[in-house]
Amino acid sequence: MIYPDLSSFGHDPWWLVLGKSLGVFVFCLLTVLVAILVERKILGRMQMRYGPNRVGPFGLLQSLADGVKLALKEGLIPAGVDKPIYLLAPVISVVPAVMAFAVIPLGGMVSVFGHQTPLQLTDLPVAVLYVLAVTSIGVYGIVLAGWASGSTYPLLGGLRSSAQVVSYEIAMALSFAAVFLYSGTMSTSEIVAKQQHLWYVFLLLPSFLIYVTSMVGETNRAPFDLPEAEGELVGGFHTEYSSLKFAMFMLAEYVNMTTVSALATTLFLGGWQAPWPISMIDGANSGWWPLLWFIAKVWAFLFLFMWLRATLPRMRYDQFMGLGWKVLIPISLAWIMTVAIVRTLRTEGYGAMAVVLVIASAVVGVGLLVYLSRSLRRRRIRLDPGPAPDSGAFPTPPMPVKEAARNA
Repeated sequence: MIYPDLSSFGHDPWWLVLGKSLGVFVFCLLTVLVAILVERKILGRMQMRYGPNRVGPFGLLQSLADGVKLALKEGLIPAGVDKPIYLLAPVISVVPAVMAFAVIPLGGMVSVFGHQTPLQLTDLPVAVLYVLAVTSIGVYGIVLAGWASGSTYPLLGGLRSSAQVVSYEIAMALSFAAVFLYSGTMSTSEIVAKQQHLWYVFLLLPSFLIYVTSMVGETNRAPFDLPEAEGELVGGFHTEYSSLKFAMFMLAEYVNMTTVSALATTLFLGGWQAPWPISMIDGANSGWWPLLWFIAKVWAFLFLFMWLRATLPRMRYDQFMGLGWKVLIPISLAWIMTVAIVRTLRTEGYGAMAVVLVIASAVVGVGLLVYLSRSLRRRRIRLDPGPAPDSGAFPTPPMPVKEAARNA
């Protein structure tokens, strides 16, 4: 199997580049349509009810019907909005989410009308940093939507989203740093090639768990969906949006889910490489088969998103920020130091240190998993009602009913 590298890119004719770009865009859109339907079906089954089952056979056309319904709704624009920014915010949310997919490897070398080309739009020496930079721009759409709406609750939702990005992108970037240190490259195609014999999920399990937690917070999904918490913010940053403008925010959310899932697949699960024991079959990692393995891994992460939404209650905002700053970031820093030491020893000729890294990864990863599971179990808020009104602990006005009873 020939693995693509940086020298494999930049030689495609214009029509092939255009076809790849269109293919990536269509792949994102189709994944969103299927993910919305599958999520509603899965949530229905997990909550012991039927999901969509009216539109089309087995409800398969429900996502299409919802899209048509949103498109035909009247697009209302409130009176107090900043109109140019209000209309631009949904676009700013969608475009970076799709652009990030440009450097994701969907497969190895394939033949397209006689041209040998990697199943990837392009690659860069700093491709993963490009993904971080582009996805960071998407939060501007949420912040500007909240600010331009001219309303209190959308503004609070936008501010929450900016705080989440500042908090959880640090932990996400630190989990990437461990991959960069061990693989020695930031190119997505070369990172996949480095995992030919052993996936990084086994070598860098703590980084994988930190990334999975961070990617849920990054995409504003339950239990971290605080920018659109309907309990306290009505609908959050998109409260004042309707019709296609609201649909674009939903599209951005699901495309972001697909992007972070594809990035997790690329960095930790061997990318498009077939899982063992399928990888032992001749030809499993050649031709168009790798595209199937890649899609299967991405959908495993998408199912995780849906499972978490059906299982866990929303966290409080202080709990959520404390998890990022007090737990994920310190563990990430300590783990990067461990990986750096092991990498240095391996460079000096101590090859057996890879085994030590696997053992340390398992121990730290299991400890982090246990801590996260215990902290997520303690989500019930115990409200202290305080002293009774008649105890004299603090002055309170007399209750009208009790006062009337005393006078009687």
